[in-house]
Amino acid sequence: MNLQFMLFILINGLSQGMVLFIIASGLSLVFGVLRVINFAHGSLYMIGAFMAFSLSSLFAGKTLFAFLMLMLLVPPGVAILGLGLEVSLFRRIYRKEHLLQLLLTYSLVLILDGLTRLIWGGQIRNVPRPEVLAGSLDLLGLYFPSYNLFLLIVGPLLAAGLWVLLYRSRAGNYIRAAVTYPEMLGALGVNVPRVMTWTFMLGCFLAGLGGVFMSALANIDLSIGMERIIECFAVVVIGGLGSVGGAMLGSLIIGVGVAFIQIYFSRMALVFPYVIMALVLIIRPWGLFGKPER
Repeated sequence: MNLQFMLFILINGLSQGMVLFIIASGLSLVFGVLRVINFAHGSLYMIGAFMAFSLSSLFAGKTLFAFLMLMLLVPPGVAILGLGLEVSLFRRIYRKEHLLQLLLTYSLVLILDGLTRLIWGGQIRNVPRPEVLAGSLDLLGLYFPSYNLFLLIVGPLLAAGLWVLLYRSRAGNYIRAAVTYPEMLGALGVNVPRVMTWTFMLGCFLAGLGGVFMSALANIDLSIGMERIIECFAVVVIGGLGSVGGAMLGSLIIGVGVAFIQIYFSRMALVFPYVIMALVLIIRPWGLFGKPER
């Protein structure tokens, strides 16, 4: 295994980890704030990817403008879908026992997957990369896919934006207060249900954004939602609830680890996220960046 091949695998693993981070950060936010185990988050990501496919066909997909339009239109569309789900269904199960949440969200997975098959069919789809990101870049004599390098830039920028939102803004103060002191927050005149609704919509927005980025990185089919949600839950467990840094670290561990293990032990790559998750649960049950809850 030469250096160029190892760096190529590393870049691929990091880019996969960045997409996983974008999706998992939305799940971590919803799970950490609303305390809802949302299995339907993976289906929202899948719908975002299929919406990106449809819009790319509408915009004649290979231009940078077309890809920017996907980034501008698809995530808000998924967020609006999330708004409908939150108002009609999720609002009724906040603070309920986890079994009810699992039953509701898993039934939503079946419903959303069925609707996706009805609208887009079961064929494998893909979204063309914009021409400016379709080639490779020469770095120190090594050639790397431009789109993967683009994801390595977007991921940290998005992480920094989420950190500023959660820890350096009034909205972030409301979100973090809604986790542990919802009654006190309401007593101060803040509309707590509205805070929870916007938080849920932000999580759905991130799921849709992850679907856009993944649609140009790999093929799209009806199985990507369930596959990704399992990895997202592993990321949340590894990183800790509601932690942006934890979601980033957990995503990179899984993305890079799976990329390298697939070279020699392809079947072991399937269980790698679960092994890491189990080790973290044994050693530090609240996650690497999480805090023990009272």
